Amino acid sequence: MTGDWRMDRIGAALRGENPTVLRRLESGFAVIGDVQFLPGYSVLLVDEPGVQRLSDLPKARRLSFLSDMDRLGEAVEHVCQRLDPDFRRVNLEILGNTDPFLHAHVWPRFEWEPTELVGKPVWLYPGDRWSDEGFRLGPQHDVLRDGIESELDRLRSMG
Repeated sequence: MTGDWRMDRIGAALRGENPTVLRRLESGFAVIGDVQFLPGYSVLLVDEPGVQRLSDLPKARRLSFLSDMDRLGEAVEHVCQRLDPDFRRVNLEILGNTDPFLHAHVWPRFEWEPTELVGKPVWLYPGDRWSDEGFRLGPQHDVLRDGIESELDRLRSMG
């Protein structure tokens, strides 16, 4: 996956050009992460490019974004539980320290993570985890993608 879609992830999603998009949700886009050193890592992108923080949205849109974050988190949790017996939990984060657009990280956590990192924030993982081509999103993650998409659909139908 190469190209300029990474320079404008929201705009690319709106144009149908972001290859990481799993589903269009009420407030934005559920996308699978570019890196998968924690398999199932996903992100919720707001669908308004100028929105930088949750407080930029009117109250109803904030609640919609948080509801979509919950739905994506639950979908990732169900899929990871099914695929890996060492699944522990899902961590949800809205940080905004690097990218200038509202987004929420959905991080699955596992028992097989290094002891010194398993109870710590994902951001403490060494830099090579973020840049190693072996962890790049690719066809080997199709089962995860399909599972999360199906689970998002199932959860939508449940209301």
